[in-house]
Amino acid sequence: MKKREPPKSPYKMEIELDRLSNLPCHIIDQILSHLPIKEAVRTSVLSTQWRHKSAMLGHLVFDHQCVSARNQTTFVNIVDHVLLLHTGPVHKFKLSNRDFPATTDIDRWILYLSRSSVKEFILEIWKGPRFTMPSCLFSLQEMTHLELFNCLLKPPSTFKGFRSLKSLDIQHVTLAQDVFENLIVRCPLLEKLTVMNFDGFTDLNIDAPNLRLFDVGGAFEDVNFVNTLNLAVVSIALYEHVCSHQRQSARNSGNLVKFFAQLPHVQRLEIQSHFLKYLAAGVVSGKLPKPCLDLNFLSIRINFSDWEEVLTAVFLLRSSPSLQELEILVRPEDQPGGKTKFWVDDNCNGPFAQLRLVKITGISSIKSEVDFIRFLLSNSPMLEKMSVKPASVNYGWELVKKLLRFKRASANAEIIYLDP
Repeated sequence: MKKREPPKSPYKMEIELDRLSNLPCHIIDQILSHLPIKEAVRTSVLSTQWRHKSAMLGHLVFDHQCVSARNQTTFVNIVDHVLLLHTGPVHKFKLSNRDFPATTDIDRWILYLSRSSVKEFILEIWKGPRFTMPSCLFSLQEMTHLELFNCLLKPPSTFKGFRSLKSLDIQHVTLAQDVFENLIVRCPLLEKLTVMNFDGFTDLNIDAPNLRLFDVGGAFEDVNFVNTLNLAVVSIALYEHVCSHQRQSARNSGNLVKFFAQLPHVQRLEIQSHFLKYLAAGVVSGKLPKPCLDLNFLSIRINFSDWEEVLTAVFLLRSSPSLQELEILVRPEDQPGGKTKFWVDDNCNGPFAQLRLVKITGISSIKSEVDFIRFLLSNSPMLEKMSVKPASVNYGWELVKKLLRFKRASANAEIIYLDP
């Protein structure tokens, strides 16, 4: 028979409550900051020391954890209740609403926040049309981080920018060309910029002297960097083909040269979707006027049946003497192939002196792809590992036989075949 535990004495319970009451204030704040807002409010019953702590929370996060049932009225009531009782400054405010579209209540909440010193503001509206941001948002001059999802931005004429903003993340947004450009240029401290799935403008004109990270994906026609000498990490995806008229307009200078003119210190570059096609527009010659001396990681999505894309990729590789890691993702398309033997015949005396890791994904064993692999193996004396993953098992055995025959400049180079 299991022995019953004696009940705890009231005295012992008082000691345990005293331990909660006597916790240092910064420890209590740390505990509350890691709790969902609903649970943080409930801690007010623990002791007198905790009673008013939840009303002074600096971080307010309202998301799916606020209410178990998908009830819009309950969600709105929770936000209203917390803000009504709140007495301290709000440093971070996050509203992530996955279950129902935006309401006019958000305008009221942002108006409340405009009277506080908000440092981080995050609004994610997952359903319904674009939510038009109220003008009071643009008065939050102490913000260092702004994140918006599914919103329409139309600042008032009096908007002079966010003078303290360091990080901007806008996705599924609508804003005019001049609004976008003014927003960027009027954030002089901006270090991180993410722009995804946008509409209302077609040119990415980036003037940001302190920008260090730029991540963009969408349908656009042109990209221009001004005063971006500190940019170190760039990931850029063009979701649609470049228009034919744009390719003709770039013939005089070349998009490849123009793109890198203001990126002298880029360290990590990801060329995604169809952006390599954009870079291939215009005049392309053996190397860039100035090499990318700091570039150590390069990821390229490429169509090996497009001669101009292949040529552009090789010229970029030859302009990156410090490159250590290369990732190639094949983008198959029904386009005519072109001449591919130039890198085999061209005597390149170890142009990739620092290249150590290569990852190639999605190849189908066409001649241009195989020649490219052979080109890398024969011109990378420091290569340590190359992993190759075909698009289908149908290409596996033939590909392996070809790889085994290739000459390697590095005696330590390991070739790893990965099943698709």
